[in-house]
Amino acid sequence: MPVVTTRVAAIDLGTNTVRLLVADIASRAAGWRTVIVEQRVTRLGEGFRRTGILSDAAAARTAATVAEYVTRARGAGAARVGIVATSAVRDAANGDAFVRDLERTTGVRVRVISGEEEARLTLAGILAGLGALPGAAVAFDIGGGSTEYILAHDGRLVAAASLQLGVVPLAERFPFPGPVDPDRYRALRAEVDAQLARELPPAIATARIDTLVGTAGTVTTLAALDLGLRDYDAARVQGHALSRAAVRLQRRRLAALDLAGRVALPCLEPGRADLIVAGVAIVEATLDRWGSEQVIVSDWSLREGLLEDLAAGEV
Repeated sequence: MPVVTTRVAAIDLGTNTVRLLVADIASRAAGWRTVIVEQRVTRLGEGFRRTGILSDAAAARTAATVAEYVTRARGAGAARVGIVATSAVRDAANGDAFVRDLERTTGVRVRVISGEEEARLTLAGILAGLGALPGAAVAFDIGGGSTEYILAHDGRLVAAASLQLGVVPLAERFPFPGPVDPDRYRALRAEVDAQLARELPPAIATARIDTLVGTAGTVTTLAALDLGLRDYDAARVQGHALSRAAVRLQRRRLAALDLAGRVALPCLEPGRADLIVAGVAIVEATLDRWGSEQVIVSDWSLREGLLEDLAAGEV
């Protein structure tokens, strides 16, 4: 009997980046075959933490990207398209209006998910890519508007927290257009450390863990830089053990450059060069919080978790 496959598309509408994945699914157990994978920095959350609303310009360029991705997914034959929106959309005063306009434009329902649901989908994506995580593990997902921390035991979700600790507002408060001033970086780190100490639930903050897993653009970019990649290679980044020393080395490398120098680095996608230093501060603070000497890098996260739901018919 021939295997029947279904082509589906997952779109992760984040505060900084819109990510598309189109794949053929035979069954949830069999996994999927990737057809299209792409992402674009649209900076939806630009200025949001200061104003409380999504700006017209940011909303317009993000909506255009989502509409383009929906058209591409349908053109590729996707029978179902799932879209989830995260931090900026769920917190913005005009987030509902943005969603209504986007649904009218694309004809696709947009799910605005909670921080807890974001954590569940992120963990599902990580496990789909890395496989089982034995023992206690903390996974963290550094986003444009928030960072999710997830405690799992033997792959089972135990606790999750979504902190309003995103690289976009951090970079807006701590811009580094030139080489990074050490005192200014220490001030950035102190703010991140204080927020982790203040907002992480005790169950997560005090957990003794066997594995620390990091995902999203900051961590995958650091992995690509550590590997010396000229072009981003998801297969090589996936599962890479990024040591504390390697993170420190890349932070010093980035700190010595001005913004133009960071833009010129390989694997540092357009729109991330002004955010990467803020992201590194979160990575270093997270390593220190759990006393970890390395972070295992996951190229898969929320987008792949959404695809898992699509495969199970839950979307």
